[in-house]
Amino acid sequence: MATLYLVATPIGNLEDFSARAVSTLQSVDQIACEDTRTSGVLLQHFQINKPTFSFHQHNEHQKVKHLINLLDGGQNIALISDAGMPAISDPGFLATRAAHQNGHSVIAIPGPNAVTTALAVSGLPSDRFTFEGFLPPKKGRQTRIQEIADSDITSVVYESPHKLVRFLEKLHEFAGDDRWVCITRELTKKFEETDRAQLGELLKRWRNKDSIKGEIAIVIAGKSYSE
Repeated sequence: MATLYLVATPIGNLEDFSARAVSTLQSVDQIACEDTRTSGVLLQHFQINKPTFSFHQHNEHQKVKHLINLLDGGQNIALISDAGMPAISDPGFLATRAAHQNGHSVIAIPGPNAVTTALAVSGLPSDRFTFEGFLPPKKGRQTRIQEIADSDITSVVYESPHKLVRFLEKLHEFAGDDRWVCITRELTKKFEETDRAQLGELLKRWRNKDSIKGEIAIVIAGKSYSE
């Protein structure tokens, strides 16, 4: 029986990479990477010299068999995404399921994660929350936004910069001016930004920005929350 390690990587700041994560990557036989070029920068920085192969959303179904064959052959494999925890809005679910189904051990090496980081910094209720990831680009998108607006618990959403204002506008249609929302951008990076306000005010501010860039996570309070 071999082991599949799910290793969290920094979402921005390389100093967030744990000593345990480094030692795990140094100890495995091969590393499955969402993007071998992106991961190569990280691995080189920490002087980790292990064979790598690509494992991303476009080849995940095909590469699972290869990964299981490696585990069946007694090799320990680490799976890393470009940033954050594998299998959380990133490839990894299929590999993790297959490893369990084939009798191999699965161990997570926890670390940076944009969902929990955004939730923690938001100052909004975190005892219960729903993680929506990226919403559908078209079909079902409006329904999901309405469900978020109608929810009694906090929701966390990932959004691309060019869709952010449109998301806020649609949420505003369903939730109104008073809903508390926190937008986090470029978490742990040089230009990290946290903007927390009621939705009406927040929408005005972000409509007036010249340009919006970077990785964005949005935390939306439940409809019954007030301050």
